[in-house]
Amino acid sequence: MGKHIEPFDNKNKAIIGEDNEMVPLCYFNNVHLKKGETFEYSLQNYETAIVMACGTCYIKVDDHEFDDVGKRTSVFDGDPASVYAPVGSLVRIKCLSDKADILIGGGRFDKKLEPFCVRESDVDHIQYGSDETKTHRKIKHILGQKNLKGRGRLLVSELFTVGAGGWSGFPPHKHDVENPPSETRFQEVYQFRFNPGHGFGAQFLYEKPDDYGPVYHVRTGSVIAIDKGYHPSVAAPGYEMYYFTIICGEVNQSLKMFFDPNHEYQVHTIPGIKDMVGKFK
Repeated sequence: MGKHIEPFDNKNKAIIGEDNEMVPLCYFNNVHLKKGETFEYSLQNYETAIVMACGTCYIKVDDHEFDDVGKRTSVFDGDPASVYAPVGSLVRIKCLSDKADILIGGGRFDKKLEPFCVRESDVDHIQYGSDETKTHRKIKHILGQKNLKGRGRLLVSELFTVGAGGWSGFPPHKHDVENPPSETRFQEVYQFRFNPGHGFGAQFLYEKPDDYGPVYHVRTGSVIAIDKGYHPSVAAPGYEMYYFTIICGEVNQSLKMFFDPNHEYQVHTIPGIKDMVGKFK
């Protein structure tokens, strides 16, 4: 149930590759380029979002060209820009800035749609929780409600704790059973980053409400793959936590979460939780 991949130099090769044993619905690569360098890929069974963590790139998807994608210097500085690449597309990325940090999130799909660019002004924001409940966080939806008709079953977002320390993914929830409207089956992959960079947090995983599942010590570059179970996380005091989120549905476009019955009552006490749930569709 779930796994932690410790930070390592992936040399621009997929961290979660095609047909992964644990999360076959998801794909993830973190690509680093210097000015003038290029990277190409084509995935026959996955739609992808090319998200600029930092830097500026020219991105070509088949015959569609997108220039000057990305403006920020880090994930903690401004909003993301992204390009959607359909199943089977040939993608070419060229770094225009001194360097570029590129997050490629993919989800299994079987229809080829049209490429499009998500500029900074297109990102859908939501902020919820509170300092009092230790759940204050913000979400930047890149693929979500706004582009529902243009994407398949892939959801891509950036999640941040607001301030230093605090909980995320709380109350604990899962989405491993296809039982609409109560729950839909989605697999999920995270990459964590912290500000300052030496910060850390913890990722909890457990399958049933009374289980004692594994807890992973996560740091900048840690990747978590989630196939089933509840999965809250927490940032240590003094550190802002970010995680890049790839979520892909087995048959549905809309994510429906099932909350741990022991903690579900806090859906009604944490400000903005219901609005947050509604955005993951």
